[in-house]
Amino acid sequence: MAGERDERFETAYVEEKARFVARVRSAGRTIEEAEDLVHDVYVETFYRLPKLVGIINLPAWISSRLTRRVIDAWRHDRVTEAAGSCDVGTDTVNEIVAATGLDPLDSYVRDRLVDALNDAMKALPAAQRRVIEAQVFGCRTFREIAEETGENIDTIKARKRYALQNLARALRHWIEE
Repeated sequence: MAGERDERFETAYVEEKARFVARVRSAGRTIEEAEDLVHDVYVETFYRLPKLVGIINLPAWISSRLTRRVIDAWRHDRVTEAAGSCDVGTDTVNEIVAATGLDPLDSYVRDRLVDALNDAMKALPAAQRRVIEAQVFGCRTFREIAEETGENIDTIKARKRYALQNLARALRHWIEE
C-alpha cells in the first residue's frame, strides 16, 4: 500500500512538475517563484500521502492545491501593494543602479556610488527626500507616510517616482564625469 502511494506520488511529480511550473509562470510569477510554489505543494502532498489514499487522481488534487496557492500569492501581492509596502532598500537601489548601468559588484564603483548617492540625496527637493528617507531608513509604507503627512498616497508615490528619476539622472551625470 505504501509503495503504491509513493509510486503514484513519484509519477505525479515526474510527469506533471514541468506543466505545473509552466502554469504558475503563465500566472505572472518568476521561474523561481513558480518552482517554489510547485515544490511547496509537492512537499505538502508528500506529508499528506497517508491521508490521500482515497484520492484517485493525485495530479488533479495537486493541481487544485497549486491553484489555491497561486490565488493566495496573488491576494498577498494585492494586499501588500494596496498597503504601499515594498522592499524599499533593495527595490530603490536596484532601480537607481539599473537606470545608471553600473556594475554594483565592483567594490570601487560601489564605494563611489554610495558617495554619489548621498550627494544626490542631499540635492533632492525636500518633499522627495523625505519620502525616500521615510521608506529607506524609516521602513514606512506609502500609506503610513500619507497618514503622517496628511497627503494623498498618490502624491507620495509620485514624489518617490520623481526622486528616483532625479537620483538616476544625478548618478548618470556622475558616471559621465
